[in-house]
Formats: sequence, structure tokens, C-alpha cells
Amino acid sequence: MRVIDAEALAGIPAEDEALRAPVRAFLAEALGAVPAGVRVQSWSGYDAGFSRALAARGWLGLTLPREYGGAGRSAFARFVVNEELLNAGAPVFAHWIADRQSGPLILKYGTEAQKHFYLPRICRGEAFFCIGMSEPGSGSDLASVRTRATRAEGGGWRLNGRKIWTTNAHRSHYMIALVRTSGAPEDRHEGLSQLIVDLSLPGVTIRPIQDLQGDRHFCEVFFDDVPLDESALIGQEGSGWAQVVAELAFERSGPERIYSSLVLADEWLSFVRAQELPSQRSMLLAGRFAAHLATLRAMSLAVTAKLVRGESPVVEAALVKDLGTEFEQWIPAAIADALDEDPDAVLPAELLKCLAYVTHLSPSFSIRGGTREVLRGMIARGLGLR
Repeated sequence: MRVIDAEALAGIPAEDEALRAPVRAFLAEALGAVPAGVRVQSWSGYDAGFSRALAARGWLGLTLPREYGGAGRSAFARFVVNEELLNAGAPVFAHWIADRQSGPLILKYGTEAQKHFYLPRICRGEAFFCIGMSEPGSGSDLASVRTRATRAEGGGWRLNGRKIWTTNAHRSHYMIALVRTSGAPEDRHEGLSQLIVDLSLPGVTIRPIQDLQGDRHFCEVFFDDVPLDESALIGQEGSGWAQVVAELAFERSGPERIYSSLVLADEWLSFVRAQELPSQRSMLLAGRFAAHLATLRAMSLAVTAKLVRGESPVVEAALVKDLGTEFEQWIPAAIADALDEDPDAVLPAELLKCLAYVTHLSPSFSIRGGTREVLRGMIARGLGLR
């Protein structure tokens, strides 16, 4: 099968692997006193100061060209840094979207003026982005978006509509929004464009949504006749759908789709190692975790190699995301079952905090960045089955 044949093994070049030691040393100093119950929230952990400390060391915008403030490194360098950040449970969300998606999107489709304005700010940790895709009533069906930008008299745009489940909109400076600039929702992929929205503009209202754990990461964002300059359009008008599909390849293929539960796994392994005689079941489970992780990491690196070669591995990234989130969801369930083996055991408080947090959060793993059904539809299309 063509898709499977394309998954060649790839290794991290020595110059990129060399980044691991200084990153690890920095994280040991920065996070050494932070308990696991906090570090387990790495994905949703927001700390602008921490992100700017990474930027000061040149670890944001690693793949962006030097002329725009980046480091001009390969996607493998970014893989190494992100792998270490997630393994340590670092708070990554302030810069996460800008570094992973918005910056590469602007680099690929933006004008020179857009590149010179946004990219250096992203690399300095001064411009944080969110993604405006989902809308009420649309769910994961992005092609049915109704938020509309219309041409304004005298130039520019007027934006009206609503986005929902927008992560950290209330803490971001900008949103890259998928909106309709022509046609009707029934036209599906036609007439969609991407606009960069300054979230401080008049007419923008952001309301955080409290989730089951009491966190307020998700937001609902209202656009009420928001005035946008002509320069808000990124890429070609009407090409928004193709641009979004390419953008999601950046989002779906990295270690972040594998490592969401690893702080929990580490806490559990520490508990098992401390046992005088670990159970056979625990040792088998640890081995299964390692086998799955090694395979998924190799797949993620293979997709990274494609990005380095300038390819757009949409289907391969969907495979990594689908299998990776399944692994992430399996870890808390498997650990809970293993701990239930000895109901009288005294369990470490940090392990229980981590288990509770990941258990509650894990259903979202297969929703964020594309639902399992959407991904499997893309994989089927890549295999010529649709």
C-alpha cells in the first residue's frame, strides 16, 4: 500500500540531537521543584514567562528562516526540543500554536510584510496565536463554517460570526480564522479563506468556557462587525480549505500526539520501581508501554523527515495522530486497572493527582486536532477507498 510504503525509518541528525542536553539541563533547573501533579498539565500549562525564556535561548521558531528571526534549523531540531518539553511536563501552551502552526503557515502563504511583522514576534515569544475553526452547530465539519468576512467600502473586511472551542483565545494576541468570504455553507470547501484577526480589535468578544475540571482553556469568540485591514487575508482568497489541510499536517504529526500521558506514565513507573517485588502484570504493562512508544516515535520521526524534505504528509500525519491519541488514552485506563490489582496499597498522592487529571482529560485527545472519524476518513481516502 502506498501510504505504508512511504513510512521509511528516519533518525535524528547529530547536530539536532545535540540540542537535547542543553534543553534537558534548562528544564531540570526550571522545573525541578514543580510537582508532577502540575507538570502533568503540560499541554494546557500556560506560562508566558517560561515561553519567553525558551525564546531567549533560540528555541522558539527553530524552523523559521534567520531573516525572520528564526534559527533556520530543521524540523528534527524542533522535534528534539518538543520531545524534551513534553517529557518534562513543561508549560508549553503560550507559544505552542504560534510556534507549531501559525508561524509555518505565515511563512508558507503570507506576504513579505506579514512575514516580517509576525514571525520575529513569534520567535521572541511576543505574539501568541489561537486557531479559529470550529463553530456552533458545525462540530468537526469545518467545511460548513458560517462566520463570514465581507468586503468593506474603502478596502479591507468586515467580520461577523462566532467560533467555539477555541483554545486559549482569551490569552492570545491573534487568531487565524477560517471564514467564508464568498458563497454559502452548502458550497462546502469553496469560498473559504483564512484571516489573521487581532483579538484586541473592537467588536471581538471572548468568553472562556469552564470544563469539567474547572479549567478555562476553551473559549467562545464573537465577531460583531470587526474591521480588518486588507492585509488580514493570508494566502489566496478562496483557498482557505487547502491551506487548513496543509496546516493540520504540522499539528498532527509531532511528539505532542504521543506524549500527553507520559508524565503520568513516569509517575507510575517510579511507583512500580519502588516496589520490593513488582507484579508480573506491572512489568508486562511497562513493556507494552515501551513497545508502543518506540513504534509511534519512529512513525512521528518518519513524518518529520517528510516535512524536512518539503513534503505535505497529510495522510501519514493522520495515521500518527489516530494511533498516538489511542496510545495516550490507553495509558490512564491501563494504569488504573493495574493499580486496582492491589486495592489496599498506599498510593503516592502525586500519582493519584496525575491519574485523575489525565483520566478526565483523555477523551479530548481524540477530538482536538481532528476527530478520530475525520482522521480515518482521510486515511481511507489516502488508501483509495473513498
